[in-house]
Amino acid sequence: MELLTKETFKEKIFDFENNTEWAYKGNLPAIIDFYADWCGPCKMVAPVLQELSDQYAGRVNIYKVNTDQEPDVSGAFGIQSIPSILFIPVNEKPQMSTGALPKKVFEEIIKDVLKVN
Repeated sequence: MELLTKETFKEKIFDFENNTEWAYKGNLPAIIDFYADWCGPCKMVAPVLQELSDQYAGRVNIYKVNTDQEPDVSGAFGIQSIPSILFIPVNEKPQMSTGALPKKVFEEIIKDVLKVN
């Protein structure tokens, strides 16, 4: 699991400052957790994402964006409540989910949306 800054987000995920049309830069499906250190539900999601990061290593990249430290990134995606989770398939539009999801739901989304078994 990797913490993204505005610069690493633009480099690895999407350059939202120079592109209006979605164009994912990664070659593996990705999950991005928009969170804040003070957020209770975010703290519940963190260990689940760490488990998934280990479980799907080499098949799904999992990233975190601290909304307090990276307001430009969260603003570009209209993040208004956290945790907000962005699921990014390789060749399709990303999908956003809000709230703390249980591991089982993450696994279903990884299978159905990200097309990873």
